[in-house]
Amino acid sequence: MVFSSILFLFLYLPIVLAVYYIVPVKWRNLWLFIVNFVFYGWGEPVYILLMLFSICVNYVSGRLVYRYRQEDKKARRILLVNTVVNLGMLMFFKYYDLFAETLNQLPFCSLPLLALELPIGISFYTFQTMSYPIDVYRGDADVQKNFISFGTFVALFPQLIAGPIVRYKDVADQLGFRANSAEQFASGVRRFAVGLGKKVLIANNIGALWDFYAAKAPGELTCLGAWLGIIAFALQIYFDFSGYSDMAIGLGRMLGFEFKENFDYPYLSSSVTEFWRRWHISLGTWFRDYVYIPLGGNRKGRARQIFNILVVWALTGFWHGANWTFLLWGLYYAVFLILEKLFLLKWLKKAPAVGHIYTLLIAVCGWVLFQLNSVGQAFDYYRAMFFGGAGLFAPEDLFNLGAFGLILAIAVFASMPLGKKLFSRLPEKLRSVAAPVLVVLVLVLSTAYLVDATYNPFLYFRF
Repeated sequence: MVFSSILFLFLYLPIVLAVYYIVPVKWRNLWLFIVNFVFYGWGEPVYILLMLFSICVNYVSGRLVYRYRQEDKKARRILLVNTVVNLGMLMFFKYYDLFAETLNQLPFCSLPLLALELPIGISFYTFQTMSYPIDVYRGDADVQKNFISFGTFVALFPQLIAGPIVRYKDVADQLGFRANSAEQFASGVRRFAVGLGKKVLIANNIGALWDFYAAKAPGELTCLGAWLGIIAFALQIYFDFSGYSDMAIGLGRMLGFEFKENFDYPYLSSSVTEFWRRWHISLGTWFRDYVYIPLGGNRKGRARQIFNILVVWALTGFWHGANWTFLLWGLYYAVFLILEKLFLLKWLKKAPAVGHIYTLLIAVCGWVLFQLNSVGQAFDYYRAMFFGGAGLFAPEDLFNLGAFGLILAIAVFASMPLGKKLFSRLPEKLRSVAAPVLVVLVLVLSTAYLVDATYNPFLYFRF
């Protein structure tokens, strides 16, 4: 089940909210615990057992770490076992076939391929649950003794499938008590509508342009066509993922939860360092707090810092998918981040306009490696982008530029905070009238689109 579906919007969500506000407060977590599994199991009921196993393992680990927190060696062993179990599940379901295919290139190796369906959201909820016993060990979070409350945190449907990665310590108090209010609920509805509009009205429409060029054979791609296609994808993935995060934050508010922001207009960045402080913020902070800093961060000299960056970004790339192109994509960004740490960032700060162009170029080129399935395909695409491929342009490129020009312009405008700033300058009375009108308009237009549309993917579901 996805947020941008008629089933979710007009059946699942109304029932969840109606019962949630009818039942006594003490039963609300139990209700969420139940409906979370209905949501998750709608498409993959067999993997409900996997999620229950993950919840049980991390719940028990948290209790044991808390119990033995004064015996450091024992607590560390528990954390080690818990980490191995969590990462073992993730590696098996997500990466087994990739490693098997790679090892099968050796003449003496013949591992069977399992072709397992990837459990939806496993990368997100694995990281989310893993951080809980670590935070208990560090003293950053209190132990959760209520199994239902902990299960509600792990499987909470607004952020279950594609984040943001919500850490236990950030919502621990809210699991026990949530001060629901009409103002918070209305804010949640507005935020959900913004996300739905981003996803349905912008990402879905602009994604058709990327699909057109992604389907072309390498020898058919022109320079203009290659650039149009990958710019379209850069905008599609931003509005797809940030739209999902907006919807998750909005749904959380409807239920009384406050989740942290996951995007902050990343395409306005003037350096790659800044870009990754604004893009998928919850993932970046997770790797910073649980990998980069424990490895030593920047505290053990420049050489160690460079090594730590390489490790973090190799893992970041690999986290995104079971393909060696993701590992290269992570290392691609590691190179630029290291260069910026060494000297480039100082130069970019002196010329922010140049830094902005440089960052956009790095990000757009990076999406080629991220989205295409092989290194060969990626380099064929780069060849078309920079060396012309089938020529500078073709008539169909000019047609697509005209046909998609308006949605491209809307997407570029919406990727900046200009609209938000202009709206905030309106008189308060006008804003109070315009806001609900715009929410209703977006919901109506999105519903109309969803009724007829067959193209409605969520790009980050595969992670």
